[in-house]
Amino acid sequence: MHVVAQIIFTLLLSAAGAGIYLSISRIRKNILLGRDEDRSGNKTARIKNMLLMALGQKKMFKKPLPALLHFFVYAGFLIVNMEMLEIAIDGVFGTHRIFAGVLGSFYPVMINIFEFFAVTVIIACAIFLIRRNVLHVKRFSGTEMNKWPLLDANLILGMEIILMLAFLKMNAMDQILQDIGNEHYTHTGTFYISASLKGLYTSYSPQFLIISERTCWWVHIIGVMFFANYVFYNSKHLHIFMAFINTYFAKLTPAGKLTNMPEVTKEVKLMLNLPVEESAATEQAPGRFGAKDVRDLTWKNLLDAYSCTECGRCTQQCPANITGKKLSPRKIMMDTRDRLEEVGKNIKKHGNDYDDGKSLLGSYISEEEILACTTCNACVEACPVTIDPVSIILQLRRFKLMEESQAPASWNSMLSNIENNMAPWKFSPSDRFNWADKLKGQN
Repeated sequence: MHVVAQIIFTLLLSAAGAGIYLSISRIRKNILLGRDEDRSGNKTARIKNMLLMALGQKKMFKKPLPALLHFFVYAGFLIVNMEMLEIAIDGVFGTHRIFAGVLGSFYPVMINIFEFFAVTVIIACAIFLIRRNVLHVKRFSGTEMNKWPLLDANLILGMEIILMLAFLKMNAMDQILQDIGNEHYTHTGTFYISASLKGLYTSYSPQFLIISERTCWWVHIIGVMFFANYVFYNSKHLHIFMAFINTYFAKLTPAGKLTNMPEVTKEVKLMLNLPVEESAATEQAPGRFGAKDVRDLTWKNLLDAYSCTECGRCTQQCPANITGKKLSPRKIMMDTRDRLEEVGKNIKKHGNDYDDGKSLLGSYISEEEILACTTCNACVEACPVTIDPVSIILQLRRFKLMEESQAPASWNSMLSNIENNMAPWKFSPSDRFNWADKLKGQN
C-alpha cells in the first residue's frame, strides 16, 4: 500500500512540475515577443531595489494595517510551504517527518513557527475576503474587475485558508498518534497551536485518525501543487513570483523622467546642428513610431503586465480616474496581459506571421483612455511592484499621433505654438513679458 502511494505521489509531483515548466516557458516566450531594451546596468542598485520592494514590500507599508496583513499572507504562505521539501521527500521515499531525525530539538521549533504563520494566513485571508465581499473596498471595483478577476481573488484566498487548516489539522492528529505510540508516528515534540486542537479528535479510533491525518496530508500537498499550477497558468497571483524579477529590472531613473524616442532625438539634434552619437547616426529608421500592439512594446512592458497584482492602487491614485475619466492604469496592464496571451496562443496555433485583425490599441484600449493620461506617474509611485503603465500609454499615444496623425485639435494647436512660439500660447516670444511691463506702469 505504501509503495502504491509513493508511486502515485511521484507521478503527481512530476505532473505538477511539468505543468509549471510549461507555464513558465509560455510566459517567457510571450515576454520575449517584445522589443529589446537594456535593463542590465547597476546590478547593486537593482538587487537593493528588489530586496526593498519585493521582499521588504516597502511601498505596501504606506498603509500599515493592509501591509501587515499582506505580509502575513505573503511571508506566511511561503514559510509554511517550506515544509513542502519534507513532504516531497516523505512522499517519494515513504518516510514520515524525515527532518525530525535530522534537525533534532530544532524541528518542533520550526514547526511551531510554521503553525504561527499558518494562523496569521487564515486570519489575514478571512479579513481580505470580508474587505472584498462585505465591505466592498472601492479599489477592488471597476469595469476591468469583472466576474473572473473577482472570482480569482476569492478562489486564491479560500484555497490558502483550506491549505492552512489542513496543515494544522494534520499536525493535531499526528501528535495524538504520537501520544498513543503508533509505530509510524515517532515523537517529534510539541506543536503548541495544533496541540490545542487535539481535544477535538482524541475520542476517535487510531485507524480513523491515521486516515484523517493522511487525508489532510494529501489535501495539503495536492492543494499546493494545484495552487502553483493555477497561479502560473491563469491568475493575478503570479506576482508572488514575478515581483522579484520585475522589481530587479525596474527603471532606476526618476519616475517623472520620460523616455524619449532615440529616432526623434537624433532628428532634432541634426536640425539644431548639435552633435549626434555615431551609433545613433547610423541607426535605421524604426518600422513603426510608438506601439499599436503588444509586439511593439518592450519586453519590460510585457513583464510589467504579467507582474500586475490587480490591487487597484494605481487606479485609486490616478487623477484622471478620480475625476471621472475612462482611464484606469490597472485596466491598461490587464488589457496588455490579456492581449499578449491572445497573441501567444495565435502564434502557437497559426504561426508567427498570423494576423487576427485585432490590436492592443483599438480592440482592447481606447483612444479616450490613453489621451486622458496626464503622465503624472502617480500610478507608478503607487504600484507596490514598480510597474510602469505610463510607458505603455505613451507608446500607444505616440502611435496615434505620429503614425496615424490623429491628435485632438487642442493638442495640435498647442504643439504648433510650442514649435513656433516656444510656448503653449499663441503669442510672440517678444510679447511674453508684456504683463510685467503693465505692472511697472501701475507702480
